[in-house]
Amino acid sequence: MMSMTEAPGAAGPYRLGATWDGRGTNFAVYSSAGAYGGEVVLCLLDEDGGGERRVPMAVDCDIWHVYVPQARPGQRYAYRASGPRDPARGLFFDGGRLLLDPYAKAMYPLGPRQLGCLVVDTSFDWGTDRAPERPWADTVLYETHVKGISVTHPGVPPALRGTYAGLAHPAVVGHLTHLGVTAVELMPVHQFLSEQRLLDMKLTNYWGYSTVGFFAPHSAYSAAGDRGQQVAEFKSTVAALHAAGIEVILDVVYNHTAEGAPDAPPLSFRGLANEVYYRLDPADRSRYIDTTGTQNTLDAGRPEVLRLILDSLRYWVTEMRVDGFRFDLAATLARQHGYVDRLSAFFGLLYQDPVLGRTKLIAEPWDVGAPDSYQVGRFPPGWAEWNDRYRDTVRDFWRGRPVVGGLAERLAGSADLYSADRRGPDASVNFVTCHDGKALADLVTYERKHNEANGEDNRDGTGDDRAANYGVEGPTDDPAVSAVRARQRRNMLATLLLSQGVTMLLGGDELGRTQRGNNNAYCQDNEVSWYHWPERPDPFTAFVRRVVALQRAHPALKRRAFLTGSGAPPDVAWYDRDGRAMTVSRWQDPATRFLGMLLAGDGIPARGAPVQDDDILVLLNADTSAADFAVPGRPGARYGLVLDTGAEDGAPAPGAELAVGDRCAVPPRTVLVATAPLRS
Repeated sequence: MMSMTEAPGAAGPYRLGATWDGRGTNFAVYSSAGAYGGEVVLCLLDEDGGGERRVPMAVDCDIWHVYVPQARPGQRYAYRASGPRDPARGLFFDGGRLLLDPYAKAMYPLGPRQLGCLVVDTSFDWGTDRAPERPWADTVLYETHVKGISVTHPGVPPALRGTYAGLAHPAVVGHLTHLGVTAVELMPVHQFLSEQRLLDMKLTNYWGYSTVGFFAPHSAYSAAGDRGQQVAEFKSTVAALHAAGIEVILDVVYNHTAEGAPDAPPLSFRGLANEVYYRLDPADRSRYIDTTGTQNTLDAGRPEVLRLILDSLRYWVTEMRVDGFRFDLAATLARQHGYVDRLSAFFGLLYQDPVLGRTKLIAEPWDVGAPDSYQVGRFPPGWAEWNDRYRDTVRDFWRGRPVVGGLAERLAGSADLYSADRRGPDASVNFVTCHDGKALADLVTYERKHNEANGEDNRDGTGDDRAANYGVEGPTDDPAVSAVRARQRRNMLATLLLSQGVTMLLGGDELGRTQRGNNNAYCQDNEVSWYHWPERPDPFTAFVRRVVALQRAHPALKRRAFLTGSGAPPDVAWYDRDGRAMTVSRWQDPATRFLGMLLAGDGIPARGAPVQDDDILVLLNADTSAADFAVPGRPGARYGLVLDTGAEDGAPAPGAELAVGDRCAVPPRTVLVATAPLRS
């Protein structure tokens, strides 16, 4: 019989995690225990969890490893790391606790804050799967939650609702393709745990920003089972979305873990090498530096942590075939020396990596609690960024604030933020709503946040969500107020899709989803957060589909270079409510609530030769009075009206046309869009 130290294949310290080679499993885990006189042992757990067999491990350069011929897929395991518990030195070893493998490819539940690891056979028949590889300029993101999107869907079988298979069901995929979105941005699917504080309040961490397993798909989202089946089910979901032409972007949380504060019980990282994995306070090494607001911060300046992050990212690209990542609190990952450093090892390694360098990389470009936390516009080339400046400006314009100059900057692609690094408009991920904040329906319904159900006396969440309730706080039976609110939803979505940059929609907004005014629903795994699928088609869904199709049909709305106002005719021209070219006084006038934008359809930069499109006239009237607008354009041009937010589904009156020089009445709180084909 082969001994545990005479194994071929993947045996040894070179590949971390539990690697099944068809005959046995190599186990390898990083721990600094040996440096302090301790050791690590592998614990092979019984099926019923009632017993364990401890296996000694060899160590090479702090990587503990052993090959076990008998260990097959489905084998349950954990580690024990002995050594000193000396908080003053940042050491929290405890040989009495079972520890999770940071590289485990699957985990299974044992209790509310307790998991076990599983050996997994990662083989999978991908068939003809092929990544869509859609250019950034042609991307429409749809941020969604694996459970929330399908848990109440009447077209999804009950056994599949709220799971990876539910997301991949034709009823859900069909909805996405009908809308015209090209990529789903999935809220965290790495294995996560709920905080004890939430469990004590009978709540759970619904959003999932509390990772404990960076290689393991969250087991609770699996319809097939949580004993390793979740891996194949996730892969099947990716394949189904790819087959529909939809890319898969993962929201990943490498800035902190579910272990919480130093005085909480170790689950994995803290018990293996606390002083390596986490950023310790130099003045008191029993405490963490916290730039995440979660009581701990991973130290991405350490090579061991960088290896963990990059190994995880590569695994999800090569084994799970995802197409990109959105990095939660990404500024923290660049704090190699404590401050945000554009030359940090994290950025450099991703940029040169042959696997990761070709994926879509999106930053949430801030963290918390440091003077340099806000980093919008400061990420290096190769990165796109969530642009909260865009969000705030569009919301302010439609609630009547004097921001017309800022609005033009955002419509044109935010060159003020991204041009200095020779990035283009597609560095800006534009959005008006996201998971963090109010849903779109609530944005026009509630002036105040209503987070009472979160158990924090409504103190959590942002204070000013830049909403407007139009005279009534909360739902109303007043048809006039309801009509204004519905139109403002259409106005904000239309503005979003008429802007240069990458569009991101918040999933469920197209269905009128409400969180009842909660702007921080992270702990609401219930009807507050789940999608509300209507019994009959919603006109607003048709509106969203119309405006997405409008954007996708026109290269002039998806330019790869910033609008400059130069050229003959200029690539963009701006107009006031009378149809006259904007002047300095008009830009600076705080009473300005109207903006006209004319996009030229010729000479649009593209890969290869410039492309040609229609001229596109966009009129945005946030005023409470109508505008009498003189139509500009090329001599003899005739525009066909293609979008009117005054209509429930955005469809203008049939045959509506505008000629250059005509007077066009733009109703209050309305967006009109018209297109004119170029003459040959």
